[in-house]
Amino acid sequence: MMTLSDLTVRQAKAAEKTYSIPDTDGLGLVVARTGGKSWHLRYYWLGKQKRISLGNYPEIGLREARTLRDEARALLAKGVNPHTDRKQKRHAVKLAADYTFKAVFDAWVEHRRKEIKEGRNSTLSQILRIFNKDVLPSLKQMSIYDIRRPQLLGVLARIEERKAFTTAEKVRTWLGQLFRYALVIVEGLEANPASDLDVVAEPKPPVNHNPYLHLPELPEFLHKLRLYNPRGWQTQLGIRLLFLTGVRTGELRLATPDQFDLDRGLWIIPPQIVKQLQDEMRKAGKRPQDVPPYIVPLSVQAIEIVRYLLGVMRPAQVHLLTHRSELKKRISENTLNAALKRMGYKDQLTGHGIRGTISTALNEIGYPKIWVDAQLSHSDPNKVRIPRDGGHDCWRRPKTEPLLRVVPTQN
Repeated sequence: MMTLSDLTVRQAKAAEKTYSIPDTDGLGLVVARTGGKSWHLRYYWLGKQKRISLGNYPEIGLREARTLRDEARALLAKGVNPHTDRKQKRHAVKLAADYTFKAVFDAWVEHRRKEIKEGRNSTLSQILRIFNKDVLPSLKQMSIYDIRRPQLLGVLARIEERKAFTTAEKVRTWLGQLFRYALVIVEGLEANPASDLDVVAEPKPPVNHNPYLHLPELPEFLHKLRLYNPRGWQTQLGIRLLFLTGVRTGELRLATPDQFDLDRGLWIIPPQIVKQLQDEMRKAGKRPQDVPPYIVPLSVQAIEIVRYLLGVMRPAQVHLLTHRSELKKRISENTLNAALKRMGYKDQLTGHGIRGTISTALNEIGYPKIWVDAQLSHSDPNKVRIPRDGGHDCWRRPKTEPLLRVVPTQN
């Protein structure tokens, strides 16, 4: 059999019917009635003759067509159907285009959004902010199939270079969660490149988490707090309430008008937003209605602050302390901590550290640790047994009074 030449291929003309000019080993040039030319390969698979297109001429020349033929025959020698192999490769290309890192990230975020309780979106907001800044710029266009450990290590190295070790730690955790999710939803993904990234993580320097003040430091702090008023009184009053009640910043930020019984001087916090009670419900499988609320007694000063804040609430406002521009949102935790930094207490006091200040002060004054832990909802409700004479809160009220006598004298 004579083989085709470039000249023969180039000069092949259309006829009344489509016809084929054979080359060797099943390759042939098909000339259509319209004059179009294409390469086809005939082969046998499981005893039946098959045909596969190898592309159009002149886009695919004679030499390249023969190379494609040889590659197909090599697959046949390995027991692979060239037609099936092509379909799989085209499918893989489509998957790579569909499953970019950004597409998988968006799907993972939506999955996380379903898991997060209403009003607890701070983690999700943090994920979006950090990924948009540190991760997506370099990875978003990449196929999830092409991402390997070196790319992820590069992202983390850039974060660690600016000494943001806590951010790097969070990104490692989130990348691990994202790729575990991807292993389930992405067809053909078989490895998690984010596993074991912590093995080569830069060691974090010692951090004083939630630093707090000692009792002798309070007078100067309260003097500075009294003068703090950059954009209205809300932030200052919020910090005062933290000192006057000992609640967590999250509990303060989620406070709503219906939680306050000012006639009885009580702040009744639902169990589903109290960390200690959340743990109790989860461990015991209890519902919120089966767990007593966290009842915080309010001093005269705290009642005055709450009454003032309730009096200035606007119609669309939902929380006692509101977001400055979006009334349906609560105040940001960053707002309280940023105020403490502006007052000169960076690395000396945080919103959550105020609880440490209260704990230290009450212990120094001499109150039993079990009382202090109960006041701050640290204690295990199954282990603490303190007599309650009638009301839910009467055993708690005396323990904050010594500190409360310190706080108001600096007004």
